[in-house]
Amino acid sequence: MLIDSHCHLDAAEFDDDRDQVVRRALAAGVAQLLVPAVTAATFAATLATRERYGCAVALGLHPLYEAGHRDAHLAQLAALVAQARPVAVGEIGLDFFVPGLDAARQVAFFEAQLRLARDFDLPVIVHIRRSQDQVLKYLRKWGVRGGIAHAFNGSRQQADAFLKLGFKLGFGGAMTYGGSQRIRRLAAELPLEAIVLETDAPDIAPAWLAGPPPGRNEPAQLPRIAQVLAGLRQDTPARIAAATRDNTLAVLPGFTMAPLQAGSTARS
Repeated sequence: MLIDSHCHLDAAEFDDDRDQVVRRALAAGVAQLLVPAVTAATFAATLATRERYGCAVALGLHPLYEAGHRDAHLAQLAALVAQARPVAVGEIGLDFFVPGLDAARQVAFFEAQLRLARDFDLPVIVHIRRSQDQVLKYLRKWGVRGGIAHAFNGSRQQADAFLKLGFKLGFGGAMTYGGSQRIRRLAAELPLEAIVLETDAPDIAPAWLAGPPPGRNEPAQLPRIAQVLAGLRQDTPARIAAATRDNTLAVLPGFTMAPLQAGSTARS
């Protein structure tokens, strides 16, 4: 059984067939999902996925949407974390790849959410695009209890630094591209206990969905992604599935393996 440790099931791209997406995931052998929020406006939709499907959720303010974040959203987030008890604070972090983002605002919201995670003793799901060293700096400053470095694409030195802070590293669709040599090398060489699997659906489509036109990513793609990781490591898909599942549960103590349910009313 596999866990998709990062899937935006609440995204608008799934509005027309969300139940079917979950059914396909279950049929493919994906036993559970983690759905991270990205803005205050999506908190309700994120929590609705937990109510309907029994998946795990994280709550946070994503750096890509910093222009829309407000101080009031931080207060709203704190109240919801206390009330709704997510398994992590996320998706939070820094993005220094997309032009036009306000770096200072990103840092301010990131630090405020790290403080919140520390106060509630929760792990974090961090976005680290072109910002690995800066994210590490603030993780060391605030001393959170670890979490997942989502879509990891840094160096081995940076990987080791995240591992020392109690993090697991997320690998997904980018690993399936032959040209992603650094990511594939890290996936092959890192200790297996360092790795969790993710789709980032509907984004970061694996190589077989690249198109044209590109296909929509969804959690049912995770078993094939796991097969790629097994091939890179010369291991078996069953062992990869078991290890990455156990790694996800270890780094997110609030995550339970209650069965994912398609189109039901459930709470995990």
